[in-house]
Amino acid sequence: MARITDVLKRHRVLGLDTSPFIYHIEGTTPYAECSHSVFEELAHGSFRGVTSVLTLMELSVRPLQMGQPEVADAYELLLVNFPNLSILDLNRHTARRAAEIRSIHRLRPPDALQLSACLGARATAFLTNDRVLKRVTELEVLLLEDFV
Repeated sequence: MARITDVLKRHRVLGLDTSPFIYHIEGTTPYAECSHSVFEELAHGSFRGVTSVLTLMELSVRPLQMGQPEVADAYELLLVNFPNLSILDLNRHTARRAAEIRSIHRLRPPDALQLSACLGARATAFLTNDRVLKRVTELEVLLLEDFV
């Protein structure tokens, strides 16, 4: 089985879904070690990481539901200040491309928007743990579970 760090060497820009952030922040097993390797390489500048504001929203929901806005604030600070990571805004061009992606691959709107934003930032790979996203052919979809 290939190591994720070896696969990531083929890419200059990596799109990141929300799940790798969750696994990294919460230390979720069995994915924590793999996601830690990804974020360590990102911090060292081995590649550039991109994700959309949807990740910020998705990371904040649970802490806010639990009445812990300070945790949501901490997650936002972590994302905004993480080295070599860009948080992408969504706009009408992103929405239009998301509609095209969604029409071709039958994805949920948030997934199509996330992918569209990352493709707009020239990502050539997308790290997730959502097997449904393997339908996407516009970039290489990497599943964390394949590296555990």
